[in-house]
Amino acid sequence: MNEEIKSKILQKIESYDKIIVSRHIRPDGDAIGSTKGLVAILRATYPQKHIYLLNDDNSAHLAFLGGDDSDKIPDDQIDQVYDGALLIVIDTGTADRISNRNYKKAKELIKIDHHIDDKPYGDLCWIEDYRSSACEMIADFYFTFKDRLKITKEAATYIYCGMVTDSGRFRHDDVTGETMRLAGALLDIGIDTQTLFANLYTDDLEAFRLKSYVYEHLQITPSGVAYIYIDKATQDRLHLTLEQASEAVGELKYIRGSLIWIAFIDNAEKNNIRVRLRSRYLGINDLALKYHGGGHSMSAGATCYTPEEMQSLIDDADKLLGEYKATNGDKL
Repeated sequence: MNEEIKSKILQKIESYDKIIVSRHIRPDGDAIGSTKGLVAILRATYPQKHIYLLNDDNSAHLAFLGGDDSDKIPDDQIDQVYDGALLIVIDTGTADRISNRNYKKAKELIKIDHHIDDKPYGDLCWIEDYRSSACEMIADFYFTFKDRLKITKEAATYIYCGMVTDSGRFRHDDVTGETMRLAGALLDIGIDTQTLFANLYTDDLEAFRLKSYVYEHLQITPSGVAYIYIDKATQDRLHLTLEQASEAVGELKYIRGSLIWIAFIDNAEKNNIRVRLRSRYLGINDLALKYHGGGHSMSAGATCYTPEEMQSLIDDADKLLGEYKATNGDKL
């Protein structure tokens, strides 16, 4: 079935003269890598076509990879650009998270995504929620049609970077042999992994201060949910961006017996609390959906609008983990 969908996507790409690629708001490495990677492939393959990377929110995340986060289109030319254009949205589970306020202006919309398809949208959808990343899907797309598509070292680096970051350096349980085969094929193109990993995994002093703060202030519920709340004052004192503060969730996963971990990040600009949920063994996507979010079975995001709602989410997570442990026993 998916082979047929991939063929239809390529046919659409070949039939349009104008193609726009967009991602989700507050992008991670997968959203950036998959969109920049596909754009680089399309520009190399179809130099005669008009290929645009368009996003409303600019991000400094992964800026070391180079390339603009979004093309600059004058306001008086926006309708002209979207008129008769194909829009490809990648790594974006729901339409309300598309980082493109003009997405409805396009003639057709293709959705390429690896999240659970809770709220379908788009004219043509390629969904593989078992994939470790959207970048893995873009890699698969290229290698499926490598006799008709061209790839550059730049494109391969974007895609490989997204695969590395979204798979937890190939440690998550959705990593398969196919994931590794695709990653290996990208490496063969000539990626400078030494520079890539140096940029990804060396930290500024602020990151170490964040780790110290998390270790000193994390809390554990009776059932073992580990969570941390980082208010705006702490973000300012530690010189953290919203994205940097959100990385705190990764510091909670090493606590024995804590199978659910949550980071609550005060998002003063939006007057809400950003939530990152992660788990091991049990799914937390339904919990995220209840609190204005969604994502993967064991990796999701949500939003709370009051401290009371934040506490309600903690209580629900504690109950969920307690019920799981009552049935399955304690696990690492």
